[in-house]
Amino acid sequence: MTNLDDFGGGQHSTEVLVVTTNDVPGHRVDRVIGEVFGLTVRSRNIGSQIGAGFKSLAGGELRGLTKTLVESRNQAMDRLVEQARSRGANAVLAMRFDVTEAGGNGAEICAYGTAAVISPLG
Repeated sequence: MTNLDDFGGGQHSTEVLVVTTNDVPGHRVDRVIGEVFGLTVRSRNIGSQIGAGFKSLAGGELRGLTKTLVESRNQAMDRLVEQARSRGANAVLAMRFDVTEAGGNGAEICAYGTAAVISPLG
C-alpha cells in the first residue's frame, strides 16, 4: 500500500485555516491582513530526470517527480502558514498555487493567499 502523504498533500496546521474560497461558511472576516506567500525553488535531481526519461518512453506516472512536487507544494504551504501566523492571522483565504520553471533547471512553487483574522458567527 502506498503512503498517501507521498502522493497527496493538504493542510498540516491546525492554528491557521487555509481555504481556496473567499470566505469560510459560518465565520466572518474580522480583519484582512494582506497577501502572504510561501515559496520554494527546487532543482531537478539527475537520477529522477534519467528515470523520468526512460519512463516517458513507456508512458505512465513519473512517481519520483510526483513525490518531489508534493514535497515542494507542502513546503511552500508550510511557509505560507508560518508567514500568516507571524502576521497575526488565523486564516488564509483564496489560497492558490503557482508553479513556474526556474531557469530551465528546476521549478519555483509558490503558495499564496490573503491572510485574515476570522471568527465564528454568533
